[in-house]
Amino acid sequence: MSEHVWENTYEDVPHEECGVFGAYDFDGGDVAPSVYYGLFSLQHRGQESCGIAVSDTDGPMGKVLSYKGMGLVNEVFEPEHLEKLKGNIGVGHVRYSTAGASSRENAQPLVLNYVKGTLALAHNGNLTNAPELRRELEYTGAIFQTTIDSEVIAYHIARERLNTKSVEEAVGRAMRKLEGAYSLVIMSPRKLIGARDPFGFRPLCIGKRGNTYFLASESCALDTLGAEFVRDVEAGEIVTISPEYGIQSMKDLCQEKHARCIFEYIYFARPDSRIDQISVYESRIIAGRCLAKDHPVDADLVVGVPESGNAAAMGFALESGIPYGTAFIKNTYVGRTFIKPKQSQRESSVNIKLNVLKEAVQGKRVVMIDDSIVRGTTSDRIVGMLKAAGAKEVHVRISSPPFLHPCYFGTDIPDEDQLIAHNKTVDEICKIIGADSLGYLELNRLPELIHGECGYCDACFSGNYPIKRPTEDIRGEHEAFHRGLKQR
Repeated sequence: MSEHVWENTYEDVPHEECGVFGAYDFDGGDVAPSVYYGLFSLQHRGQESCGIAVSDTDGPMGKVLSYKGMGLVNEVFEPEHLEKLKGNIGVGHVRYSTAGASSRENAQPLVLNYVKGTLALAHNGNLTNAPELRRELEYTGAIFQTTIDSEVIAYHIARERLNTKSVEEAVGRAMRKLEGAYSLVIMSPRKLIGARDPFGFRPLCIGKRGNTYFLASESCALDTLGAEFVRDVEAGEIVTISPEYGIQSMKDLCQEKHARCIFEYIYFARPDSRIDQISVYESRIIAGRCLAKDHPVDADLVVGVPESGNAAAMGFALESGIPYGTAFIKNTYVGRTFIKPKQSQRESSVNIKLNVLKEAVQGKRVVMIDDSIVRGTTSDRIVGMLKAAGAKEVHVRISSPPFLHPCYFGTDIPDEDQLIAHNKTVDEICKIIGADSLGYLELNRLPELIHGECGYCDACFSGNYPIKRPTEDIRGEHEAFHRGLKQR
C-alpha cells in the first residue's frame, strides 16, 4: 500500500505500512470480534486507519458488511459497530500512513461489487509497477475511488475472474502481472484466500481454533486468540480456505529466490512473533550479541530503547557481561492525538513518549541499544535525555546496519538525501547525536539473525535490490501522485 510523506512523520523511525487479518468460522459464528482482536494484536504495523469487512456464507450471496475509519482499532470500533458486523467470514486491516497522505477513502479492506459477486481485499506491501497497471486499467474505463495500489490489485483480480473458473485462479493470474511486495487476505462469498508474493517480502501465516481458520500478518495475532499456529504461507503460494476442502494450496508461482524483509526481524514484527519459522525475539538477541562482539565498550549498564531495542540490549548484555537494566519508561497510552504535523509540535514527541529513570543512569557509563538511525534527530534527543539525567557516558549501538538506500517494498525508508548515514561517516553521526561512541550491526552479520535459512532483502542497507527499482517512484503524497498522472 503505497503512500509516504516523510516530511510530516511524527518520529524519526521507519514505519511498516500495514497488517492484514482474516477469519472463517465453518460453524457459522460471527468472526468480527476475532478480527477485531487480531487487528488489535497487529496495531504496531499500522496506526493511522483500520477496517473490517464480513459476510454471512448462509445469507444473501455477496452481501458484505463493512466499517472502517481513521485511528487506532480501539478508537474506531465501538461495541455497537461490531454488533452490526454479522458474518462468519471476514477480513481486517490496519494501515500506517504518514500525516498529510491519509484519508478514510484509502482505509481498507477494499470492497468491490462486480459481475461475479463481491470481493473484499486487505493488502500489506507495495507494488513497484502500480502506475503502469493503474494506467492500463484507466485506459480501459476503470474508475478508481482511492489512491492506493491495493485497488489496482483488486481490479485486476476482478477482471481476471471473468475468464476463470475460480477466484483463486483469478488471484493467480493477477499475481503474474504484479511486481513488488504483497501479502493479501481476500474474502469472496464462500472462500477465504491468502496470497504472498514470490519473493515473500511480507509475512503471512495460517492459524486454527476449533473450526475457525485464520490468516494473519504475524503469529502473535494467533496467540492473542488462543489459536494454533498451522504454518506460514510460502512465498509465491496461494491458499484457499473453505468448509468443503479445508486448506488448499496453489504453488505455481513459488520460486527458489526469496527476499524476505530482514527489517521485520530487526524492528517491525512483535518480538513474540515467529516469521517463516524464525523467532523474532531470538533474532534480536543475536543482533545484540553480534554488536557486543564487533563493537565492545567498557560500561556499567546496557539499556534498550523501547520496544524493539530491548531484546537486542539483552543480547548485548548476555554477550558482554555488562548488567542489563531499564532506563526508559514508555507512555503506552499515546494515541493518534499524539501525531502532530508541524515540526514545532514534534520537538517534544520523544519526551511525551519516553521518560528517563534518573536513578538508573546517574553517574553511569551507559550502552544504549536502538534498532536504527534514520535522520538522527530522535537519537540526538534520546542521547541528550540520558545525559541530562546524569549519565556519565552514552555509547550508542544500533541493531541494524546504516540506512543508505530507500525501500520500495512497503517500508517508508526515504530517499538517500534524507538518510544521515548516506552523507555522513559513523564518526560524524556520532558527533551529531552527541554520543561518546557509535557502532552499527555489521552487514555481514544479517544472515546470523535468521540462521542463514532463507533468502532476505537488505536493499535499504546494501543497495542490492532483489528486483529492478521502479521507473516511477510512487512513494509520495497522493496529491503529488495524481498530479504526476495528469501531467503524463
